[in-house]
Amino acid sequence: MKPATKFIHAGMEPDPSTGAIMTPIYQTSTYVQEAPAKHKGYEYARSQNPTRKALEDAYAIIENGKYALAFSSGVAATDAVIKLLEPGDEVICANDMYGGTYRLFTKVFEKFGIKFVYIDTTKTENVQHAVTGKTKLIWVETPTNPLMNVSDIAAIAAIAKPKNILLAVDNTFASPALQNPLDLGADIVMHSATKYLGGHSDVIQGALMMNDKDLREELYFIQKSCGAVPGPMDCFLILRGIKTLGVRMKAHCENGKIIANWLRKHPKVAKVYWPGFEDHPGYAVAKKQMKDFGGMISFELKNDSVDEAKRVLSSTHLFSLAESLGGVESMINHPASMTHASIPREERIKNGLSDSLIRLSVGIEDADDLIEDLNKAIG
Repeated sequence: MKPATKFIHAGMEPDPSTGAIMTPIYQTSTYVQEAPAKHKGYEYARSQNPTRKALEDAYAIIENGKYALAFSSGVAATDAVIKLLEPGDEVICANDMYGGTYRLFTKVFEKFGIKFVYIDTTKTENVQHAVTGKTKLIWVETPTNPLMNVSDIAAIAAIAKPKNILLAVDNTFASPALQNPLDLGADIVMHSATKYLGGHSDVIQGALMMNDKDLREELYFIQKSCGAVPGPMDCFLILRGIKTLGVRMKAHCENGKIIANWLRKHPKVAKVYWPGFEDHPGYAVAKKQMKDFGGMISFELKNDSVDEAKRVLSSTHLFSLAESLGGVESMINHPASMTHASIPREERIKNGLSDSLIRLSVGIEDADDLIEDLNKAIG
């Protein structure tokens, strides 16, 4: 089945009692049982919910996986993966990552004795050198947030597999429309479904996809026991969003290409971060493992001034100054003070994230209107 068809039909079956084409919103906390432990597959809504079950089926299908679990947020999904580990275990992770993930790793899990090793995962040899006998997990974002670095998923999987190290890939920026890490050897795919999967800036949710049944059971136990599950209305909204993922991502990519190239030619722009440029260090890998290059772009002004960057950030009208990304509407963001503020400044600067970096989530509006908006703001 081709992706465009898959996104529309994944996990969807007509309601057996009414024939409703959309999965009903099962707004219930519990289920009546015929006798103790004799039920129709549902006991309590933290453990199971039919709307969530339909969404989890859809999640698995769109990532070419066998199993999936839905969580109350992307951070909750990440939290569940780290809870697979024990004190003394080590995690190799990218030195450029979403600030909320970094905060979770350093402020929550480090105090439980889990060690996180931050490296440049775009160089596969760095991963090889970082592996020790205590390494249990490799955590990769590709493309990364916000510098659009690209890591070779298949090459990293080839390092992890023989050593029984789990490889988890945050696929939020690419979405299943552009990249399928399970096909490339990843063990777990994580999504902040809040972003492209929902697509309309109206729901918070996370997802994990996998192929191994035992791994699914471990993660389900954590999901059920810790309780970071989404409500049925949230699941319904993501199911609806997935239906248009194919057409939305096509528009995001088309606009992203136009705006990335326009920014690169702008006399006041110093550097543009977008993996679709042929001279991008990760272009060859991105071209190999992605179907297109996405609508996420970061850039720096020639006047490398935080004040000037903030002036631009506060001067757009179609680009909304806001956290998050992946909605149909365009957004503009200042990572240093917003999405990545939890990362110490010295760490941000060391990894190439300047105080004046601007990040764009290019929406699906008319590209000419978006360019006019940016042009007026940049001046």
